[in-house]
Amino acid sequence: MTGSILHPPERPQVTVRCDVFPLSKPFTIARGDKAEARTVYVEILDRSLRGRGECVPYPRYGETVESVIEAIEQVAPALETGMITRRSLRRAMPPGAARNGVDLALWDFDAKRTASSAWQIGALDVPHRVVTAFTISLDTPEAMAAAAIEEAHRPLLKLKLGAEGDLDRVQAVRQAVPRARLIVDANEGWTPGELERYLPKLADAGVELVEQPLRAEEDEALARIARSIPICADESCHTREDLERLAGRYDAINIKLDKAGGMSEALALLEAGREAGFKIMIGCMVGSSLAVAPAVLLAQDADWVDLDAPLLLKRDRQPGLRYDGSMLYPPSVSLWG
Repeated sequence: MTGSILHPPERPQVTVRCDVFPLSKPFTIARGDKAEARTVYVEILDRSLRGRGECVPYPRYGETVESVIEAIEQVAPALETGMITRRSLRRAMPPGAARNGVDLALWDFDAKRTASSAWQIGALDVPHRVVTAFTISLDTPEAMAAAAIEEAHRPLLKLKLGAEGDLDRVQAVRQAVPRARLIVDANEGWTPGELERYLPKLADAGVELVEQPLRAEEDEALARIARSIPICADESCHTREDLERLAGRYDAINIKLDKAGGMSEALALLEAGREAGFKIMIGCMVGSSLAVAPAVLLAQDADWVDLDAPLLLKRDRQPGLRYDGSMLYPPSVSLWG
């Protein structure tokens, strides 16, 4: 009798853990190499109802898998008792990967609980398929050209840059795949002087977007640099609070769920960014299909979509997102939402 009295009443249970997904081949950007994706999985389980989310901690923002798991564990009791809900979460946690994991699990849980879908509870249009960029890892000009030839069937390629010889890399890829659309991402790897010198050559090569060329702490220089190619804020843009500072510096913003802290803030940032006159890119960290699935709903009317992370993995969650070449389909409800 005593044991049964001490059992708490049934309530949702929150589970959090680290999952590791090896990449199909090592991946290099300006700030280092990557051989695997270490993600944080969040699950809310209430009898037969299960909501799932996945987030990707990013060291650039001071995040580790351990710190993100700890932050989620701290709010787990309030989630289980209903003190924190999808609508109150933004007041309970700061933006970042931890809040994203919780937010996505709550969206999925609410969709399952109401026998609805995430796009319906978010008052969004019926989702359709979108074309995503495919990323070419930073390497020698010859290696990047060879990689681009392997992916020549894809209409949009994203070149990782940010090291000496970047113009040679772009020229090599352009010669290898003359019909492909190209965007480039320097990952904060250039100086203002380099950007000014590179922009005319990038325009001649048909590059249509330059992503985060300067360090976020130095991007005030962009207000003084003339450009014929739009420049997109990535590390410089996290939430709506950044938009006023970015005006006059950037032409576009890259919205990522892990930076914004979840679907709720990302949708608000998308609307506010459009109203402020920014073009929209929807991107992602390197995670599984579960991490990327919600971003497909964000990407419906984006100017650029960069959601190829599952294509870089040696193995993905099952079921995963459906890709037909670079055509990306909305997620099934068995995956998320």
